[in-house]
Amino acid sequence: MDHLDRIRLFVRIVERGSFTSAASDLGLPRSTATEATKSLETYLGTRLLDRTTRHVAPTLDGESYYRRCITILADLDEAEGAFRGAEPRGTLRVDAHSRLTRTFLLPGLPEFLNRYPLIDLHLGQGDRLVDLVREGVDCVIRAGHPEDSRLILRSLGTIEEITVASPTYLQRHGMPATPDDLHGHQTVGFVSSRTGGILPLEFTMDGIVRPVRLPSRVIVSNSDAMADLARLGLGLVQAPRYRFADDLASGRLVEVLTDFPPSPTPLSALYPQNRQLAPRLRVFLDWASSRFKKAL
Repeated sequence: MDHLDRIRLFVRIVERGSFTSAASDLGLPRSTATEATKSLETYLGTRLLDRTTRHVAPTLDGESYYRRCITILADLDEAEGAFRGAEPRGTLRVDAHSRLTRTFLLPGLPEFLNRYPLIDLHLGQGDRLVDLVREGVDCVIRAGHPEDSRLILRSLGTIEEITVASPTYLQRHGMPATPDDLHGHQTVGFVSSRTGGILPLEFTMDGIVRPVRLPSRVIVSNSDAMADLARLGLGLVQAPRYRFADDLASGRLVEVLTDFPPSPTPLSALYPQNRQLAPRLRVFLDWASSRFKKAL
């Protein structure tokens, strides 16, 4: 292993917080990762990493060296890419909500992979908070208003939100004409992963978004479960229009209060600000942005 490879390995160890994970990412035995790091520390004459049985973290010198290394490696990747004809390559790790992935990204994925044959894509599908640096993820695609100022945000568009209920629910509770008619109605409670509280319904009235809290007999923390319960007639729910396109077409669900829509939800890609944008991530974001803007 040459000096540059040891630097790349060190950066990955810091980002993953683990010799084992970093070695796996780079296709190396763990013993090689350990010995290479010791060799780098000997070469520099300083300890770069604090090691415990559960975690690996950079020392003060290690943190300083890491920040210089990521800048150097990004510059080197850009320079080499220019001489190779800027052919994006390498493994790209992206995390997005499973329904967003299935609806918008997967149908066009063969086109992307054919266009960039040297990129391997690792797609995580979840809606939890992801530590991009520690987990080795290049970017996440999220709906909503991100609050992590350490990340760079690229807008991918906005998602139209609607209010729906099942025909059986509306037969029991009536079809509301305005949000003021919601007395006696109920919702399927949905727990926010960010706050831990139940999200209110939202209605736009005279240009102002008005939150409305209704009672919930069932509370869930999974959006698929929320949709299933709405189909079973257990309450009003709000979600992106694309999620319920088939239900609306078949009549399983009915859109209500169409003149008072929820506020649209921004869709964004987020990636760490302490790195330059790698060519493989840049082309993926351009492609993903095009996919979403055509469909939303």
